[in-house]
Formats: sequence, C-alpha cells, structure tokens
Amino acid sequence: MTRILMLTTALSATAFAAQAQTLTIYTSQPQEQMTEVIAAFNEDHPEISVDIFRSGTTEVMAKLQAEFAAGESPADVLLIADAVAMTQLKQDDRLMAYPEAPVDGIDPALLDADAMFFPTKLITTGIVYNTDLVDSPPTSWADLATPEAATMTIMPSPLYSGAAAIHVGTMVQQPEFDWTYFETLSDNGAVAGQGNGTVLEAVARGEKAYGVLVEYMAMNAKAQGSPVDFVFPSEGVTAVTQPVAIMAGTDNADAARAFVDWQLSEAAQAQSVAQGYFPLRDGMAAPEGYPDPASLTLIGADNARLLSDGEAVKMKFSDLYGG
Repeated sequence: MTRILMLTTALSATAFAAQAQTLTIYTSQPQEQMTEVIAAFNEDHPEISVDIFRSGTTEVMAKLQAEFAAGESPADVLLIADAVAMTQLKQDDRLMAYPEAPVDGIDPALLDADAMFFPTKLITTGIVYNTDLVDSPPTSWADLATPEAATMTIMPSPLYSGAAAIHVGTMVQQPEFDWTYFETLSDNGAVAGQGNGTVLEAVARGEKAYGVLVEYMAMNAKAQGSPVDFVFPSEGVTAVTQPVAIMAGTDNADAARAFVDWQLSEAAQAQSVAQGYFPLRDGMAAPEGYPDPASLTLIGADNARLLSDGEAVKMKFSDLYGG
C-alpha cells in the first residue's frame, strides 16, 4: 500500500509539473500596472508563473536585438506601446502567428492582417490646454497652427517619445496635413520638448497654453487638480494600441496564447479602463470623463510606412524644431 501511495504521489507531482509553466514577458507598460495585470491573469491561470522584464520600448527592443544577435531570447510574449516596432519584428520573422486569437468586437482596422500582433488598449494623442490661460479651447488641429496659438504650443519630440514618433509619422501621411502642418507650426512659434512628460509640465505650470499630448496623462492630471483639460480634435486623433505578440522562439506557446487570450478578454479590457485607458472592445464604457470610444475619429496610419520612414521623419522634425 505504501508503494502504491508513493507511486500515486509521484504521478500527481509529474502531472502538476507538466501543467505548470513559466511565461517570460517583456513589456513597456508601467510596473505598477503590470503588477495588477499579472495578478488578475493569475486569478484565471494560477498554473502559469510569470517573469517580467520591464523598461521603455527603446530599451526593450535593444535587449531583444542583443539577445537575437547572441542566439535567442528567453522572451515568450512582448507587450509594448509601439506597433511600428512590432512591424519590424514581424518583418524579421520574430513573431508567431495566432490566427485563432479572440478578436471579436475589436475594430478590424486596428488588427494586423497576418495575426502576428494584437491591440490591447487605445492611447490617443490630442490637445491639452491650460484652463487658467485659455478661455476658448481649440477644437481642431488647425486651431493650433494659428500664430496666436502656435507661439504658445509645445509638443513632444519623436526623437524621445515613441507615441510622438507615431503621431508625427501618422500626421505627415495625411494629405490634409503632410509636413506643411508642422512647418506652419514651427514658423508660427511652436516648440518641441522631449517626452510627453515635459509637455504636460509646461502646460500645467502655465509656461505654455497648449500642448500635444497622450490623453490619459492630461485626464489623470485634471483628475488630480491640475489646471488642464483635453481636446479630441475634430479632424481625429492619432493612436497607439499597445500590441501584444507571441515570440516565434517561445517554448511556452500554450501559456503565451493564454496570455494573449486574456489580454483581449472583457476582464482585461475592464482593467485597462480602470487604469485610465480607452477599451478596444465594442460596447464597453470609457473611463469617467472620457468620450464614448465609438465617437472617436482615428487617423489611420500605414505601419510599414511608419517603419520605413521613421528615421527620415525624425531627421525632418529635428531640422524644424532642433533636438
């Protein structure tokens, strides 16, 4: 009987070991938020342990490239706020396709045609303004280009901010804007800071009346009592979707697919809303004070062109604004 009990225990331990998996995720999402994400994921998947490497997108990509050069990366999943970087990895055959991913309810325009990476939230760029300095808020991107507004406008630089690189790259793809818009802003006195944080600080302190900024930073600052408010311009907003992808070299494909499934679930989308992000799934309410996601006009971008034109866009922007 003892031998039977020992054998049963050994078999049970073997079965548990076969189910238990460790998933390695590289991400640029803020650490506090990722702690909440993993805790919620583990409520549904306690059998999957998660290791995190967290840094800015540029450093995450540099780490990946160094690991690829050395042979392979331990990363199973990538979660970063940069569809352009994902496009580069896709072109380099570094991502695994997942055509069965549960994408119902997500705008097809936001999806990768080859199911290599998937949007997890919507982060838009619009106009922040100082409520102590501005009596009549702007309603459009065109309003910022007037001499009166431009001289009091600051924007983040694509040399420092991934969201800014996507914003500028997207805007210059549009015939109604092109580089003419940014040339006009520059000629009329607009300046560039570094990242989005420098823009928010300048507007909140009253050094500038207007800024180009990601919406959640402005909305969070407003909720905390800062004298700022936010405008979603009438022509539309540019967007970052913080895509998630499975690395082609993963040896934990089932666990990686489970994490992607969870990221696209209603539970994960509700968590994103609680963290101050627009949801991606149809029918879900935005955070308090945000407009209905269905009312947003998104300015579309060609990710492949954003990738191929990226350095040229940075050089042109630097010529106009310095950096």
